[in-house]
Formats: sequence, structure tokens, C-alpha cells
Amino acid sequence: MKNRTRQSIVLLVLAALFLMAGCAKKSTPPPPPPPPPPPQPTASLSANPDSIQAGQSTQLTWRTENATDVSIEGIGAVDPNGSKTVSPTDSTTYRLVAKGPGGSQDATARVTVEAAPAPVSETEEQMFARQVQDVFFDYDSFALRPEATQSLASASQFLQQHPNLKFTLEGHCDERGSTEYNLALGDSRAGAVRDQLTRNGVSGDRIKTISFGKEKPFCTESNEQCWQQNRRAHFVLQK
Repeated sequence: MKNRTRQSIVLLVLAALFLMAGCAKKSTPPPPPPPPPPPQPTASLSANPDSIQAGQSTQLTWRTENATDVSIEGIGAVDPNGSKTVSPTDSTTYRLVAKGPGGSQDATARVTVEAAPAPVSETEEQMFARQVQDVFFDYDSFALRPEATQSLASASQFLQQHPNLKFTLEGHCDERGSTEYNLALGDSRAGAVRDQLTRNGVSGDRIKTISFGKEKPFCTESNEQCWQQNRRAHFVLQK
């Protein structure tokens, strides 16, 4: 009798446990974590050089990450990374905007444009020295060489454009020969240049001539290279 009672109690306990297990709710697994947000774009922009004069150029260089749409104001859409030469006429701040799934980012670069320096104007004396060149002669001659004729044609054009300029033609010789002979030869050389200028339309009353012969050499060495520099008609602007 006792055994039956015990068996019944065991069966009742097992039945209760079974019922409790059947009634218990099944646990729900936790939801997966949300995906990480897309990364924020990064951007940089530089100009080299960042200061130029009007008319010059500079190079813009940029780099971005995590961007799908990149543009520079005043230029338009550009590649995510690159460079471009620009020539702004005024001081300019370039602004780059980089956009992507993670947002947007901008970067700027300032280019300063300085006014070009005003051209330095030449004085008439400087222009005269540049445009009117000495004429050189062969030994013991006052005949104009072909290159001298061409040089005097150019000088004549300048002198006609500046009719207020007056000048002296100095005749020079090398050291060979007597003083008297070289004074006469120097005078002939200065006269030959004066005559050519007047034939080219330069008024003769603007021209004085003088001969120094061999008394004022440009070069003092006794060789042909030096003598050649001394056989000349030299222009001197009258102030």
C-alpha cells in the first residue's frame, strides 16, 4: 500500500513538472546590433603658391576620403583626389565640398593676387644708349660696313621718333699712325656716320662731330681685338 502511495506521489510530481515545462514560455533571442553609421568624409585643399602676381598661375591640390560627390566652387565637380592649375584675376578663396553617405565636409584655400608691378619707364638717355649703337670701321678706312648701315637705319628710326634729342658723333682710331693722320681719319669716320643719318632723314642740325683720333682709346692693349674696339664712331647724347 505504501509502495503504491509512493508511486502515485512520484507520478503526480512528474506530471506537475511536465505541465510546468509545457507552460513555460520559450525565450526570444536578442535582436542583432544596428550597423555602424557610415564614416564622415574628410577633405583637404591647398594652393601652391598661395600668393601670385596678376597674370600668374597657381596649382590647387585636394584630397578626400569617404566622399562620393566632390566639387570646388568656381570650378565645378572634380575627382575625389586631384590637382588643377588656376589663374585667378583677383584674390580668391576656393571652397571644396565633399559629400558622402556619412555627411559632408568642406575645405578652403586662399590665393592672394597681387597687382603686377608697374613697368619701369626708361629715361631718354637710357633709350638712346640702347637704340643708338656705335659704328665700327676696318683698319685705315672710314667706309661703312653693311652691318653699320643696317644699325644706322634702326637708329635713324628712333631718332626721328625723338626729334628733341641732339647728339655728338666722336671719331676714334686705333694707336697706329701719327696723331695728325688719326685726327683726320676720326673726323672722316664721324662725318660718314653723320651723312648716313641725314640720308635716312635725321636733321643735320641735331648732330655735332668731333675727332679724338687715337687720343681717347676705349681699349689700351696693343692687339687687333683691342684695336677693333677703338676704330669707331661713338654717339654721345647732348644734355
